[in-house]
Amino acid sequence: MLSRLAEERATGVLTRERGVLYLVEGQVVHAESPETPGLDVLLTTRGALRSEGWWEAVSQAGAERRVGRFLVDSGRLTAGALELCHLGALYDAAFFALGPSSGPARFRYGVAHWIGPVRPVSVDAVERETLRRRELLHRIWPQPATDTEPLVRAGRAVDAGLSPRQRTVLDQVDGERTAADISTVLGRPGFHTLVDLRRLAAAGIVTARPLTIEHPAPVASAAAPQSPAHPVSPVSAAAVAAQASADPDVALLRRLRDALEAL
Repeated sequence: MLSRLAEERATGVLTRERGVLYLVEGQVVHAESPETPGLDVLLTTRGALRSEGWWEAVSQAGAERRVGRFLVDSGRLTAGALELCHLGALYDAAFFALGPSSGPARFRYGVAHWIGPVRPVSVDAVERETLRRRELLHRIWPQPATDTEPLVRAGRAVDAGLSPRQRTVLDQVDGERTAADISTVLGRPGFHTLVDLRRLAAAGIVTARPLTIEHPAPVASAAAPQSPAHPVSPVSAAAVAAQASADPDVALLRRLRDALEAL
């Protein structure tokens, strides 16, 4: 679908399950995904732009779809700094938006983003970079659960050779946060976080949190005293899921498989 839109030089927004791509005359001009911080977070967290400066640009130039141009013309950012950061955010969000998805893709013609023109990128370039990143992650660690599931420390001692960036990511692993949560907290591109987490997973330091299913305690009877309920092990959980339906949920089974492999 994206290739067809490029061929017809379409202008509008392509919406997928994990993000959106904005096109102008068949080229990608902007991308966003909830899996990675947006351009505003990347600029303000790193200190390239003050938060009030960003919101002033949105207020003054958002309706005219020229926020990027306003930031440069007002002296808040150089053209080079804006272009570099915008390209990084575009490729990062596109990686997630173009990832495997079970949902449909939709395209709305004529829709433009309020950031305005910065630097368009060809669809071919976006697709090549997306594939390169996907292959890199697979080479580092082929199990994708650390990309989306809550993360826990695996119990292995932390290697003294960890980079400062990996240690910063590891400090955010608390059993609840996902890779996207960690990226948001740190104001860091989502793909960079995935790379660090997969390397930590390959080293046996981090893993996806095992799925645990709890069942209510059995009803007490005169013949048998009531016993406390215990969390069902991943092995038992797999059996329960298989018995529950002749057509079990594929996503659940994948999570159960990952939990078994983590034992």
